[in-house]
Amino acid sequence: MGVLGAILAVTFVQLGQWQLRRLEERRERNATVVAHESEGVQPYADVMNKVIEEEDQWYRVTATGTYLPDQFQVRYRSNNDALGSEVLAVMETDQGDTLLVDRGFMVRQPGQPDGELPATASGTVTVTGYVRRNERGDENAMTPHESSIRLINSDVLSRALGTDLVNGYITVIESDPAEAEVLVPVAPPALDEGPHLSYALQWFAFTVIGVIGIGVLVRADLRDRKKAKAAREKAGTSPDEAVDEEPSTPAPHEVG
Repeated sequence: MGVLGAILAVTFVQLGQWQLRRLEERRERNATVVAHESEGVQPYADVMNKVIEEEDQWYRVTATGTYLPDQFQVRYRSNNDALGSEVLAVMETDQGDTLLVDRGFMVRQPGQPDGELPATASGTVTVTGYVRRNERGDENAMTPHESSIRLINSDVLSRALGTDLVNGYITVIESDPAEAEVLVPVAPPALDEGPHLSYALQWFAFTVIGVIGIGVLVRADLRDRKKAKAAREKAGTSPDEAVDEEPSTPAPHEVG
């Protein structure tokens, strides 16, 4: 029991520390969002000229160009508690680059499939949006299947399209001409700390409760052993002698 309790205590402490690490990551992300949103809008080429990492996200940038025919429906997304999909387009910019642009979020009606992708604007389009890094996960989820994906990754889509894409992508805040009414901008992350601190405290509380519980059980076991020993000593019986023996069966009387 003591070994099991020790294993559980170590596990609970590690889970609590994991939640604290996630809390620190959340705080760092919030600080990045606030810092980058406070800066002015920049040309996309000034920011998206390298591999986009976590610390490069949430800069506001602008890009001008024309949309290519390719579009992808990014399924199984949520936006401000609504469920639906995002619409990912490919823009050929006036700088000669090919850039992924997340045009916005399309709400899925309850019990209905994802809607049809709205057509892109024709002619020259100027978008302002947030810089985002490539999403990570199963490559199969990033590979288009009938123009449908679940994760956005410019490296995988570069191979699928047979063209070089700017690393990362942009999520649209506003567009000129305006986007279709069915599309709403993808919201930036909420600037709260989430439930991580409370979860960490819960795991640490479980650790304390577990240690106290084990202590109570061990103390009770020692007390029971002490009482049993005292009872044996009072009866004048050693532990080796305190063995139950089966009563012998008397031999049957012989019949003369």
